Amino acid sequence: MRKKIIAGNWKMNIKPGETAALVKAVAEATKDAAGIVDVVCCTPAIDIPAAVAAAAGTHVKIGAENAHWAESGAYTGEISTAMLADAGVEYVIIGHSERRQYFGESDETVNKRARAVIAAGLTAIVCIGETLEEREAGKLEEVIERQMNVGLKDISSTDAAKLVIAYEPVWAIGTGKTATPDQAQEVHALIRATLAKLVGAETAETVRIQYGGSMKASNAAELLAKKDIDGGLIGGAALKADTFAPIVAAAK
Repeated sequence: MRKKIIAGNWKMNIKPGETAALVKAVAEATKDAAGIVDVVCCTPAIDIPAAVAAAAGTHVKIGAENAHWAESGAYTGEISTAMLADAGVEYVIIGHSERRQYFGESDETVNKRARAVIAAGLTAIVCIGETLEEREAGKLEEVIERQMNVGLKDISSTDAAKLVIAYEPVWAIGTGKTATPDQAQEVHALIRATLAKLVGAETAETVRIQYGGSMKASNAAELLAKKDIDGGLIGGAALKADTFAPIVAAAK
């Protein structure tokens, strides 16, 4: 059995002064899931110290929304995996569709960042997914396989223990649209089959694959009941404990 993982992606929301209250509220609202579901809050970099302090002694883990591949150097505005590890971060989102769309992230840079995260002993949540145009053009399988073949290049079966994949159909992020449970399961199965070619079938069965396309309280249970859907990467619903907690409860 793969342990379910529900991770909130705060994006560019929640100020440092608001962070502790939200993390503590999430911890309280999801305390029944402790040890059963991995509950993660991925916060803006400036919120990380407050988030780590607020999560101390609880079951909630803290993640970052990005990391650079270099250990240090002249990369103004970037943050290294060593800095994140030192700050108490355990998870890092890599290759989110917004990073790809707005900041020039490519499959190649996703690979460099993901390998750096894993090398630092952190868990990489690697995001993949197709646009509406790619889906309608019949390129879903081609896109997923390319993103995985390039984005996960040189990640070994041993490394896969520090890997989570988040399937986020770009057309279903922040739009209110959601893939049906059957559509989501179909792609998750494709992801697992592709992963088996990269790291072996046995290892592929242990890697958790999240759904990241507008999962919310009303559809979480149906999505999470599918064989290859092991959790959710949650956007807007993660910004309030009372909308995040029901998704965790569905995973439990």
